Amino acid sequence: MHVRAYMRASTQEQDAERARTALEAFATERDLRIAAWYVENESGARLARPELFRLLRDAHPGDVMLIEQVDRLSRLTADDWEALKAEIGVRRVRIVALDLPTSWSMASSATDAFTARMFEAVNGMLLDMLAAVARKDYDDRRRRQAEGQARAKVEGRYKGRIENVARNDGIARMLAAGIPWSSVRATTGASRATIAKVAKRVHAAAQVEASR
Repeated sequence: MHVRAYMRASTQEQDAERARTALEAFATERDLRIAAWYVENESGARLARPELFRLLRDAHPGDVMLIEQVDRLSRLTADDWEALKAEIGVRRVRIVALDLPTSWSMASSATDAFTARMFEAVNGMLLDMLAAVARKDYDDRRRRQAEGQARAKVEGRYKGRIENVARNDGIARMLAAGIPWSSVRATTGASRATIAKVAKRVHAAAQVEASR
């Protein structure tokens, strides 16, 4: 059995590595060695997460995916959560979350196959519940944010997100030079959405130039 630690933060401004100390302490207390770390800055509401799926590709049956909280794994819709669970099930990877004590304590104390299956069923139910709570929290925060922006617009206070012009100009130059998105992202720390937006501008500018 290998323990594979997964850490996620939603944006580049957040520290995905923040949970490393807590995960290391958890493993040390149980005489476990973390075989690999998978760290990324992606929204938990997105199913397409490169490092998460790299972990699943690397994993062997019986391996453990160690996470700090269930919401680090999922803020997904019900359908996407079922799709992710199916992939995890195919890989036969067990999820252990620090905020879900039963994910480790019950399974490790099982003395026979029947008890282990009962613990697995209970743990799966609790995992589903925490994933649903995480999604509701995500939806509630998005709704409150939209409501706040709407009020600010009515009151003339909403200015929108300030663009990082210098960074985006650098991204545009890199894209124009044919540098791959993965390299652009690694160099600038920009999200794929930001790079896509700048790429669209570069393409539009190139079309204008070509039409002259």
